[in-house]
Amino acid sequence: MTTLDHCKTLDAQDPLRPLRQQFTLPEGVIYLDGNSLGVLPSATPARVAEVVHQEWGQGLIRSWNTAGWFEWPQRIGDKIGQLIGAHPGETVATDSTSVNLFKVLSLAMSLQRQRAPQRRVLISERSNFPTDLYIAEALCRERGWTLQLVEASELQQHLNADTGVVMLTHVNYRTGAMHDMAAVTAAVHAVGGLMVWDLAHSAGAVPVDLNGAQADFAVGCGYKYLNGGPGAPAFAWLHASHATALGADLWQPLAGWWGHAAPFAFTPDYQPAPGITRFLCGTQPMISLAALDCGVDTVLAAAPFGGMAALRKKSLALTDLFIELVEARCAGHGLSLVTPRAHGQRGSQVCLSRATGAYAIVQALIARGVIGDFRAGDAQQPDILRFGFTPLYIGFEEVWHAVEHLRQVLESGEWQQPEFNRAHAVT
Repeated sequence: MTTLDHCKTLDAQDPLRPLRQQFTLPEGVIYLDGNSLGVLPSATPARVAEVVHQEWGQGLIRSWNTAGWFEWPQRIGDKIGQLIGAHPGETVATDSTSVNLFKVLSLAMSLQRQRAPQRRVLISERSNFPTDLYIAEALCRERGWTLQLVEASELQQHLNADTGVVMLTHVNYRTGAMHDMAAVTAAVHAVGGLMVWDLAHSAGAVPVDLNGAQADFAVGCGYKYLNGGPGAPAFAWLHASHATALGADLWQPLAGWWGHAAPFAFTPDYQPAPGITRFLCGTQPMISLAALDCGVDTVLAAAPFGGMAALRKKSLALTDLFIELVEARCAGHGLSLVTPRAHGQRGSQVCLSRATGAYAIVQALIARGVIGDFRAGDAQQPDILRFGFTPLYIGFEEVWHAVEHLRQVLESGEWQQPEFNRAHAVT
């Protein structure tokens, strides 16, 4: 079994260790929840203050031009594009993941209505993130489509001539299981469907190549592995072939003035901007975009060290170590591994299940300074203890200590204390 001294050696030899200095991390906290909310980049407070005090306070409305505010959604979008296999001009930073998903799903359904109106089935994974399923359900009700929820392992057998759109989250939020993006996209295209990917748990965590996979649309989150801050703007991506095919009569449903071909012409009729720009809607949140910009820069800072490939290598090493130590040191306490062991099927998180006490165990860990999170189960799935590993700032020694805290919580029965069994609004 790996020892604490060996973990210290791994940290000393870690070429990515300098990247940790980009962040403000609370003393005494082992933060294993970057898959829900990334930590604060050290550069963010000063940059946000600059936007507030200088660009807004002194520049006032002039900053739309002098500070380049108007171009930020595309400029930051192109930065994100470097992490997801996008070409320049294909990605835009805007709105929330849910709102962007509404836009791209609506447009994908409209494209299929033009191409093959008989295709009226939208397929997704039953354990997909709920907001994705809610958006899909609402659109299907509105347009007379059928939402078909399937198990991930059964997806391909449900693809047929009725399939219009398939919507999946690349890395499952509950289990950490990762789809083979290229293979799934190819299978969907083979039956004439369009492929929409949610990269909320992928962008900045695992290598993504949207163009290499020939995906059609994608959305993603700015406040998880991209470290953009709570409620940070999300992003949307559109394949170039669709961008060039979009005519003036094919709109995304939230046709706002920022998505107009000439916003300051102030025409009474909507004339959509070309390509991804039409996915903008209303005036953008510049202070939040400034924070997102800092967060994206923390991931791009890995480029001299090997970029996403190097981050992925460390992520797998961290998650391998966590799995090894939990199974060796927490055996006999009812924990089961939910996340796939195979590297090609795993994101940057490890999920454990337990028949009872999962929520309380997580709360006891948080009280000790080991921050993960809990996801409730149902009749088909167990309760989940969820731990995310962001290689930009998590080290191997921290993994060892996190498992030691888990062992102590389980062996002492500490989690059974009443204060750890009181439900909070956010789990």
